[in-house]
Amino acid sequence: MGSHHDEYQVQPGTILTRPFFILLFFVLVGLALIAYRFFAGVGAVTGLSDGYPWGIWIAYDVATGTAFACGGYALALLIYIMNRWKYHPLIRSAILTSVFGYCLAGFSVMVDLGRYWNAYGFFMPSRWQGNSVMFEVALCVMSYSTVLIIEFLPAVLYTLEHSKWKWVRESSHWLYARLIPDTEGFRNGLANVSKAAGHLQVRLDKVLIFFIVLGITLPSMHQSSLGSMMIIAGEKLSPLWQTGFLPLLFLINCIFIGYSTVMFESILSSFGFKRAYEVHELSGIARIVPWVAGLWMAIRFGDLIWRNQIPTILTFDKNALFFLLEVLLIGGGAFMMLSRRNRLSPRLLFLSGAILMLGGGLYRFNVYLIGFNPGEGWSYFPSVAEFLITVGIIAIEILGYLTLVKIFPVMPNPKKHFAEEGKEVVGETAGRVAPGGVYAGK
Repeated sequence: MGSHHDEYQVQPGTILTRPFFILLFFVLVGLALIAYRFFAGVGAVTGLSDGYPWGIWIAYDVATGTAFACGGYALALLIYIMNRWKYHPLIRSAILTSVFGYCLAGFSVMVDLGRYWNAYGFFMPSRWQGNSVMFEVALCVMSYSTVLIIEFLPAVLYTLEHSKWKWVRESSHWLYARLIPDTEGFRNGLANVSKAAGHLQVRLDKVLIFFIVLGITLPSMHQSSLGSMMIIAGEKLSPLWQTGFLPLLFLINCIFIGYSTVMFESILSSFGFKRAYEVHELSGIARIVPWVAGLWMAIRFGDLIWRNQIPTILTFDKNALFFLLEVLLIGGGAFMMLSRRNRLSPRLLFLSGAILMLGGGLYRFNVYLIGFNPGEGWSYFPSVAEFLITVGIIAIEILGYLTLVKIFPVMPNPKKHFAEEGKEVVGETAGRVAPGGVYAGK
């Protein structure tokens, strides 16, 4: 990945925009409530109880949020396992999304822990419990977060190596002239940083394939383990979701959610940044989605039939209605992508991606929260503070993405790959936009 820098570009634009400050407001509100949570205790800001020991911080920020962050994993399967290198221009943007998703999922766990001050024990092998599914998830998520950061390092090192340090040099005229009289030495220091980044880049390129392999292996482990964790719930989880196939269903679920997130994020960022839509690559990804979602659906219903749970669906109670909604969203979103014409429409790619993310995410919510019943006398609904903390964490992800794509070469370079693939996509639905961002096809 490190030798393909010309596939990517820095997104031109101002960082301090109106959306930046709106997102920053929600980030600050969320961080303030998190600080209060650590000061006053988890009970002061949540609706959690002994019956419901976790709520939306785990159900969304961890179980669902990590699935939304599987775009890098899903693309890596295509690129490095199936040798589909035409999707490579999309990988860096997906990795950046994954970095935020996984790192903030780990942070959310720390916010959720009642006795967070004991977390240091995780780094002491003498306290490890190898039979614990939660330990395996924590270890894999932490390791995968580190791997993702390393996989994103080529973009950072490339920027450091080729940076002109313009803003640093300009600030040095009035700042460092007062603090550090030797401005020439300071500038030589910047040159040494660029040189060191170049040397590190060359060495990282030689070992990056090792981290790519880890980046494919680790999510396969912990995504299935997120399903295994709820097998422990036993009869507390509705039979519509409680099955020995939970690990397999969670793994397949994260793959089609990952592809859907790539579709959703690519179209949304192209629209927002007034870029040409990457329809050629996205249509290929969208062609895979119905097969993956179809496999998930076949296992899902095959298991329900085998366990004689179809009558449970026909009761049309709360659980049955959420089950039907989940299936309708996943099936509907996947069905839209069976048509080649639909796969060449940015609008329908975006809509299908959004619907599949919603349906796949609802499945995980159903398993972790909606279908979970600890018994009589227990109830749970998120507090306002819980909602705002989750919104703040989502705002950090979006704010970080919008900022870093304007600093590092993350977005696909249209001059590099549009020319190569433009000959393959013909007709009015070739997937291009005018400079103002208006789709020129459908």
